[in-house]
Amino acid sequence: MFEKILIANRGEIACRVIKTARRMGIRTVAVHSEADAGALHVEMADEAVAIGPAPSAQSYLVMDRIVEACRATGAQAVHPGYGFLSEKEAFPRALAAAGVTFIGPGPDAIAAMGDKIESKKLARAAGVSTVPGYLGDIATEEEAIRIAREIGYPVMIKASAGGGGKGMRIARDDQETRDGLRSARNEARSSFGDERVFIEKYVTQPRHIEIQVLADTHGNAVYLGERECSIQRRHQKVIEEAPSPFLDEATRRAMGEQAVQLAKAVGYSSAGTVEFIVDAARNFYFLEMNTRLQVEHPVTELVTGLDLVELMIRIAAGERLPFRQEDVRLCGWAIEARVYAEDPKRNFLPSIGRLTRYRPPAHDPAVRIDTAVAEGGEISMYYDPMIAKLITAGPDRATATKAMLRALDAFQIRGVEHNIPFLAALMAHPRFAEGRLTTNFIAEEFPDGFRSRDLDADGVRALVAVAAAMQARREDQARTLSGQMPGQGRRPRTDWVVRIDRTNHPVRVTATDGGADVVVDGRTIAVRSVWAPGDTLWTGTVAGETVAVQIDPAGIGCRLIHGGTVIEAAVLEPRAATLADLMPVKVPPDLSRFLLSPMPGLLVSVAVKPGDEVKAGQELAVVEAMKMENILRADADAVVAKVHAAAGDSLAVDQPIVEFA
Repeated sequence: MFEKILIANRGEIACRVIKTARRMGIRTVAVHSEADAGALHVEMADEAVAIGPAPSAQSYLVMDRIVEACRATGAQAVHPGYGFLSEKEAFPRALAAAGVTFIGPGPDAIAAMGDKIESKKLARAAGVSTVPGYLGDIATEEEAIRIAREIGYPVMIKASAGGGGKGMRIARDDQETRDGLRSARNEARSSFGDERVFIEKYVTQPRHIEIQVLADTHGNAVYLGERECSIQRRHQKVIEEAPSPFLDEATRRAMGEQAVQLAKAVGYSSAGTVEFIVDAARNFYFLEMNTRLQVEHPVTELVTGLDLVELMIRIAAGERLPFRQEDVRLCGWAIEARVYAEDPKRNFLPSIGRLTRYRPPAHDPAVRIDTAVAEGGEISMYYDPMIAKLITAGPDRATATKAMLRALDAFQIRGVEHNIPFLAALMAHPRFAEGRLTTNFIAEEFPDGFRSRDLDADGVRALVAVAAAMQARREDQARTLSGQMPGQGRRPRTDWVVRIDRTNHPVRVTATDGGADVVVDGRTIAVRSVWAPGDTLWTGTVAGETVAVQIDPAGIGCRLIHGGTVIEAAVLEPRAATLADLMPVKVPPDLSRFLLSPMPGLLVSVAVKPGDEVKAGQELAVVEAMKMENILRADADAVVAKVHAAAGDSLAVDQPIVEFA
């Protein structure tokens, strides 16, 4: 077994590998860019080596610096994590030349599966079911149309070297094939330096289901069940679970056996994932093979009881798999939600900044959190904006889902925008509960983007009861303050009005041991909690159900965050509530005359000057965030009155860039 390994990655996956290595008694080496000098993975490792400036192209993607770090520290092996160099066939070759073991598959297997066209040809030759399509080079638009007609519309045009949803277009007729071919080629060329594309049948009502495989260097290979990854946004996974609520045992076995056939056909060793597209009739077709550990591997670990990182290390050290296929058992259910620093209400634009509050759910055996951040840490503009992976488990899908909803409600993040309300809305959606998932789920259920989920009447009553119980606790505390004049102390009050969005909810509150009984709409709701004034998280039971509510101050009341929604509540005396009805409503200022920055970032350029006449759709400015350029265009014809920012300026969210007359 290795004595020391280097992790050629950063963030939560680097921390994840370090935890397993530490448990195995293996010393670890972290590498880091200048931006990550104080990162958690650097702190956790036994040694750390600086490898360059913040941009990944100058640090984490520079093979020579990783190899040199191995030489300098005496690391015997390298775990690549995922992303960065994990699927570059040149990386294991460079390590081998330096006498360092790569904890992953051999370079030939990486090369074979790295090209989408060649991998489909290999899969077809290995007896793996593939989507009907044309895998040769496509020279002209006319040829593409002929092929699409032969396959039958709709078709998918895909970049051969693609990934992450880039270079993909759906075509439903000849014109869309022309346009899609041109766009997919341009995107593939700019993203991967390879403009080759192929065409295959587009599967309607598709599910994205993947099989986890493990293979050693002695010819043994097994599959560890499947992961359902159908809930995606722009081809990026959002929610993953194991097992799939859709597969039956026969389909699971057939998919698993074909995945193993493919692994053996390319001489695969280590952990890998074979991805399939599955239609409504449970027909499945090979999509691609990821020759690395997947982001969503924890759900497989929780239902199999296996540590995939440990098994990868042992396989790389030459050990045989310690079990056979018949020994693999799937037990219970696990769900993973990816928590990102992004703003769902602004079309999921990335959010950067410092985590002024980062408090994950309290310890719960049903909850696992993989993260690399802590309170006070910073979400950098240079890397993926993932904050954490939240994973829950239970004996069945319903239990794991409830645990996820509770954990999301209790996950406190401030300082950056985040997608927790969106994740909660997904988990609470009736269609998710029914397991009716496709890769179009988000597009179909949130066609106009995300807005805070509307609570039903029971949900509103529950939050009204919590707000009233918190007020009763504050009143109880106020009665204990010293210095009150005899006979003039604070007297308990039972009648209150909880005001939510200018709607008054009269309540009657009776304090009890450990909480209060609150009468709302004629119903008595038992509220029990050990919450104390000043706490930012209320946890307890409402009518016997476990509930978590986050609390932020907001004017004379507070902001309550629960179940994917945010409401502002004020608990008032009845007379004060009556007077509040007479108060004028503050109208937000009209900002339609301004071009505002939709995100924090760097202003790359401004294309207009005062006095310019602009047309709808015309480029006005370019803002860079997370190393992605965002072009801001005019919504309507207008005349530029003033330019408020210049190229090179750092912008905050909603900072004015251009003002129109």
